[in-house]
Amino acid sequence: MRRFALILCLCAVALFATFAHAQQLDIAGGAGEMYSTSNTNASLAYLPPAEKGGIYPSVSVVRLFNNRFGYSAELSTVYKRQFYNGFQAYRPILYDVNAVFAPHLALKRASANFMAGIGGQTVLFYNQYANCNFAEGCVPRVNGTNFLLHLGAGLHYTVWRNFFVRPEANFYRVIDNSNFHSGNVLRLGASFGYTFHIE
Repeated sequence: MRRFALILCLCAVALFATFAHAQQLDIAGGAGEMYSTSNTNASLAYLPPAEKGGIYPSVSVVRLFNNRFGYSAELSTVYKRQFYNGFQAYRPILYDVNAVFAPHLALKRASANFMAGIGGQTVLFYNQYANCNFAEGCVPRVNGTNFLLHLGAGLHYTVWRNFFVRPEANFYRVIDNSNFHSGNVLRLGASFGYTFHIE
C-alpha cells in the first residue's frame, strides 16, 4: 500500500513540475455521499455489504492550461467510521489522479469539468480481531488496498471574484472489491474552492 501511494505522489509531483507554466490552479474542499448497490435476494447472514452511506469530505487540486486541458488529484474519506455488517468498524479512503478537460459553457462564469484517471481505495478495518459469534459465520476483515478507475464530471461556477462552487459526480470502478457487494461506487456532492490565475 505504501509503495502504491508513494508512486502516486511521485507521479503527481512530476506532473506539477513539468507543467509549471499552467494558467489556472483550483484548490477545493467539499463533501458528498457514497452510493452503491446492495444484495437484496441472498439468504446468507454475512454477505459483503454495499459500500454506501456516510458523508465523505474531500480535497482536490485541478491545474488547467490555456487550451482547457489539465490534470487533477483528489482525496476523499468518510467523516465517521462505518460498520461492516454491523460489527466491525472500517473507514474507506479513495484517492485518484486524472486528466481533465474543462470547456467554457454559455453561462459567463461557468465551465464544465470532465475527468478520467486512476487511483486506489484503501479500506482500514478497526479491531481486525473483532469479537463476534464465529458459529454464525462472522468473519473479521483486514486492511486492504485496491486499484480503481475514476470518471468524474462537475459544473465549475464562479460565485464571487475567484471563489467557486462545483457540484460534481464521481464514479469509481474498484477492481477486485471483494470486501463489498459491488465494485461500482458513485459519490455525489459539491466542492467549494478558490481559483489562482498564473501568468
